[in-house]
Amino acid sequence: MINKIIESFDEAVADIFDGAVILMGGFGPANGTPTNLLRALERKGVKNLTLVANTPGYGRLPPGAKPFRKTPPDYDDGGILIQSGQVTRVICAFPGMSRPGISSPVHEKFNEGKLQVEMVPQGTLAERIRAAKAGISAFYVPTGADTVLEKGKETRYFDGRKNVLEYPIKADFALIRAYKGDRYGNLVYQGTSRNFNPVMAGAAKITIAEVDMTVPLGSLDPEAIVTPSIYVDRVVPRKRMDQGV
Repeated sequence: MINKIIESFDEAVADIFDGAVILMGGFGPANGTPTNLLRALERKGVKNLTLVANTPGYGRLPPGAKPFRKTPPDYDDGGILIQSGQVTRVICAFPGMSRPGISSPVHEKFNEGKLQVEMVPQGTLAERIRAAKAGISAFYVPTGADTVLEKGKETRYFDGRKNVLEYPIKADFALIRAYKGDRYGNLVYQGTSRNFNPVMAGAAKITIAEVDMTVPLGSLDPEAIVTPSIYVDRVVPRKRMDQGV
């Protein structure tokens, strides 16, 4: 019987090792960030991680600081791993921004010389992740041509337009967030929380999905399943509705 459900977040990340490359779903404050998996990874204490995300996030705010945006209840993002010193390299589209009373962990650690940062245009980031998933060795894209992002990269012209050669981002683990999942690993998402999660699912050697709830096998509408089970290795529920199924 196929059953990919893992009851413990700590158990789900137990084999993540020092130096691993981690894909992290989420998009700013959208409720698509695998908060509990990130907390488990923080507790595990692994080091020298490479974090790949649209934006790593702001981590935990200092006491008394008020967030400048709405965030879901019980929320943490990848910034907690940067604040704890577990991340040494970040690949992202948006590093966050500092404002009075709130400092972006990416800016802070980068300025201290403790973090390498690679900036990638948002669409290119998604395509580099998808390329790893699809087994594409490299691809050309016009985004970033004739900008600082072109530096050190091969370029070619297609149809009279300059293109930049990009390579897939090959990761060890993908930590994603979905709304519902079954024991096979089929996933559905809710609204904007879909964001980077579907493209990251299956783009790493191991994909771990934090789901708001697990549901009985067969209860998901096949037409609504965005991520099929073949791309998912582990499912960790916040809430279970499928006991005995």
